[in-house]
Order: sequence, then structure tokens, then C-alpha cells
Amino acid sequence: MRTAVLTLGLLLAFGQSPAGLAQEAIVPTVGFGVDFPGSQPDRYAFSIPSKGDATYFSDGKLSPQADNDLFRVTFTISSGTRRRIFDLTKRANYFEGDLDLKKKGLANTGVKTLSYKDEQKNNRASYNYSKIPAVQDLTQLLQSLSTTLEFGRRIEYYHRYQKLALDDELKRMEEMAQHSGLMELAAVAPVLQQIADDKSVMNVVRARAQRLLEMAGVSGQ
Repeated sequence: MRTAVLTLGLLLAFGQSPAGLAQEAIVPTVGFGVDFPGSQPDRYAFSIPSKGDATYFSDGKLSPQADNDLFRVTFTISSGTRRRIFDLTKRANYFEGDLDLKKKGLANTGVKTLSYKDEQKNNRASYNYSKIPAVQDLTQLLQSLSTTLEFGRRIEYYHRYQKLALDDELKRMEEMAQHSGLMELAAVAPVLQQIADDKSVMNVVRARAQRLLEMAGVSGQ
């Protein structure tokens, strides 16, 4: 657990993936992290450079009996989503100044941290809730992207160890995707394709995985 916290802290501090620090130091990079004990996952963080793959970390449990396990995935982010992230970052003034609405009575939704780093800037700001529209939009986008990647993590685990749990999980995933609750479905296309191709899995489950692939713009095999 301590290793997970330290790794996430480094990611937020540098606004980039721990791998290749020297190379990425001059690449404009947006970082986003959430620390919300009691949620699932408790902590997660993104590193999204202006070019190249993005990186995601989390330390959630895959089952009530499991220990917290650090999850790390590098994934391709679409050009449209990347442009939107950097446009919202610009509109939020690259997170300079205070982002938090300090108002009594607001529900605690976790400590969120946005960071931006390039050759001239190195900004970082934490907040529970922000009234800045660009920050609100960016928070919602990245939270939805985290939800997608966590779905991918769980269905990969269930496909290996609990195939009977796949139907309910993919049903929830499909419903959220239909209501625009997920972002970048293509990032989890490989595991969806594995399920769609697996003849040992129930046909209804394979069909759900295939529909999600089509929603992701991946035709499948």
C-alpha cells in the first residue's frame, strides 16, 4: 500500500509517467489524481502527455477479500479526447491559482489534483469541488475515463478467474456506455475482443462484448 501511495504521489508531483522522466520533462503533460478513501478505487491518477501514450494508475481491490493492488496501464488516447483535455487545461489557465470552492456544507467527493507541466510551467492545484466550468468538465471527463479503465481491469480479472461474473459486469458497462458514462472504450478493446472470441464464455456475454467493441469503433474479428 505504501508503494502505491508513493507511486501515485510521484505521478502527481511530476505530472507524468515515472518511466522516462528525462524524456517526458519537456513534453506538455496533464496530470489528474483522486484520493478518496472508501471509494473504489481509493486512489487513482492519470498522466496524459501532449503526444504519445497516456498512463493510468490505481490501487483498488478486485474483490472484497483481495489486498489493494497497484494497477498500471499505458493506453492510446484518441486525438479528439487529447485535444479536449488540453483545451480545457488552457481554459482553466493551466491550473494556476486556487481551483477549490471553499464553501461550508459541500459533500466530500475526494481530494482531486490537477497538474500541468511543460518547459515554462509547473502548476498543481487540489480541490474538492470547483466552480470553474473548464475544471468541472475536465474532472467529469477524466472520472469517466477512469471508470472505463476500471471496467477493463475487472472484466479482464473475471475473464481469467470468475467467468460467471462477466455477464453482470458487461451489462453494467453496456448500460453506462449507452448513456455516455464512459470515455475511450477503445482503450479496453483488447480484453473485450478476447471475451468476444472466447467460445468457452456464454454467448450472451460474447454478444455484449461484441456490441461494446462496435460502440468503441472496433469491428472485431
